[in-house]
Amino acid sequence: MVVDTNILVYAVNQNSDYYLACRRIIDQRLNAPDPTFLTWGICYEFLRVTTHRGPFPHRISAVDASRFLADLLSQPGFSVLSATDRHLDLLSLTLTEFPEFSGNLMHDVHTAVLMREHGISQICTRDADFYRFPFLTVVDPLRE
Repeated sequence: MVVDTNILVYAVNQNSDYYLACRRIIDQRLNAPDPTFLTWGICYEFLRVTTHRGPFPHRISAVDASRFLADLLSQPGFSVLSATDRHLDLLSLTLTEFPEFSGNLMHDVHTAVLMREHGISQICTRDADFYRFPFLTVVDPLRE
């Protein structure tokens, strides 16, 4: 399973209405028998959102945000997906299958292609755009 940016953001924001559900997902994934993944894009987006005053009114320092990611990635079963030599072929396939994907959706396309590349089909997210990828199963912690 991949854990998306918004789950991480809510899991560090105790003022969020979604904090408990998202924190619970992170805690469950720490003890899950199957691996949990982030992408570097997700990590950098987490850093962007949590350290920026605009979208994140209770921002945290870059050091604290980075420490949160480092703590997660130091846990057994948590790791980062990286592109392989097949990435461009799978990106081309995905964009051929879904030529309407464009603009801001490209960040999600990158995540979906990385998942496809590694045979991972589940993503834990609140981002409804991921429902547009028929090869993914969306797990929304607030719909559970």
